[in-house]
Amino acid sequence: MKRRRGGAYSRLKKGVIYILLSIILLWGVCIAAFSLLPVPFSAVMLQKQFSAWFSGNFQYVAHSKWVEMDKISPWMPLAVIAAEDQSFPSHWGFDVASIQRVIKGADEEKRLRGASTLSQQTAKNLMLWNGRSWVRKGLEAGLTCGIELAWTKRRILTVYLNIAEFGEGVFGVQAASMHYFHKPASRLTQPEAALLAAVLPNPLRFKVNRPSGYVLQRQQWILRQMRQLGGRVFLTRNRL
Repeated sequence: MKRRRGGAYSRLKKGVIYILLSIILLWGVCIAAFSLLPVPFSAVMLQKQFSAWFSGNFQYVAHSKWVEMDKISPWMPLAVIAAEDQSFPSHWGFDVASIQRVIKGADEEKRLRGASTLSQQTAKNLMLWNGRSWVRKGLEAGLTCGIELAWTKRRILTVYLNIAEFGEGVFGVQAASMHYFHKPASRLTQPEAALLAAVLPNPLRFKVNRPSGYVLQRQQWILRQMRQLGGRVFLTRNRL
């Protein structure tokens, strides 16, 4: 009996290791492939689509359309950097100073949510699930290291802008621009880009088409940060 139990445990252990190695290999293949190829959908998009179907909401469709960076208004990458991660060009995936500040002065929920760079958000949105846990954060850290090693900063920013959620079922800057402003992302103005960036912390709570006073204040703050960074010169100087 003990031998049977030991054999079952051994097979289970081998099976778990095989699954984990397969997932790691899949992630590696995705990182390599998406360094060049357009991203057709993200893990978060799939999660939300399946969740809607399982809850009986068959009208929900995750809208996304891939566009390269040269088809996106330069105000948009500048706006998300100003809003979310101003040290993006210089860090290696993690903003250590921000992490230290958050750990010292916040509760557990804020620690899990705060100090997340654009690289980390890209890794999470692309290959993980929504939620707050240390397990997900650990996986996110590993994937962040992978994309920082394999991708350029411009590529990370391009993928981020194409899979970020800007509203209910609206993923990617092209879909957001068409949905809210009825024009392609290449024609976004500076205030429009700042407004889109203003809802990123919680695009289901904050609305682009019905901005609250807080969202409008955040939009103005982002515009000031964009000017302080140097405007479009910031992008060319950092090869973004």
